[in-house]
Amino acid sequence: MSRLQANILLLISAIIWGSTFVVQQVSMDLIGPMTFTAARFFLGLIIVVPLAIREWNRKKSLSRHLNQRPLSNKDLSLMVLIGIVLFVGTIVQQIGIIHTTVTNAGFLTAMYVPMVPLLGLIIFRKNPHWVIWIAVAFSLAGTTLISGVDSSLELGYGDALVLTSSVFWGLHVLLVGVIASKTSMPLTVAAIQFAVVTLISTLWAVSVETVSIDALLSAAWFIAYAGFFSVGIAFTLQVVGQSHTLPTDAALILSLETVFAAIAGAIFLQERIGSIEMIGCAMLLSAILMVEVLPKILRKRRRVT
Repeated sequence: MSRLQANILLLISAIIWGSTFVVQQVSMDLIGPMTFTAARFFLGLIIVVPLAIREWNRKKSLSRHLNQRPLSNKDLSLMVLIGIVLFVGTIVQQIGIIHTTVTNAGFLTAMYVPMVPLLGLIIFRKNPHWVIWIAVAFSLAGTTLISGVDSSLELGYGDALVLTSSVFWGLHVLLVGVIASKTSMPLTVAAIQFAVVTLISTLWAVSVETVSIDALLSAAWFIAYAGFFSVGIAFTLQVVGQSHTLPTDAALILSLETVFAAIAGAIFLQERIGSIEMIGCAMLLSAILMVEVLPKILRKRRRVT
């Protein structure tokens, strides 16, 4: 798979996640956040498990015939850790969305963009290309304009939770990039992380929420959309795409979910989007083009000189 194809997959994920912010907020009037999380990740797990089993068997066959390294216990442990990080990011964001707007949630979630290069620098001592930092600044400025925040912004309870979740989203993007490129088993990574989230959220839901068939049925369409599209398709495409591109590039492309969250909020919840917000969208696109194009131009100039 080429880098362009991988980035297109990540763009599709961003579109789906942006639209899912509306579903996540509206569904909270009908069902508890833990129950909703458990149900949608279980649905996503059902979708991806057959593909993951096929991938697993193929990996075992190649390992025997071509002497390739099979999955180690360390690899599996890292996949479980990714699932735990995904659970924390998901549930903290889900609870936060109850107490804020879709547009603000999209903006604050996008704060994971600077988290990715920062965490990469802290954890792996990997300093990204200097263009990345400029692109991150453009991305943050763009998301600020999209959200309409100003100097008088005061973070409410929901905003603080969504902002906290962005740390875990940044760590998730970083770890997915590491394990996906290392193992070349994106579907297995997806299945294991979905299983971990489903297990933890189910146990938690049974403990703290009233789980009923009526609640599940009343939110069935929302669960179906979030489970099939956001989990089954978007999170899986994220892992597949990150197998062929850099985590920092992936974070910038995935930050476009802010744009699509604002558009979805305007269409379905009558949240505002005007000329300032459109400038913000343009800045986000500029950040992505900067990362994709500028390093190549600079490399060509060095070769010429």
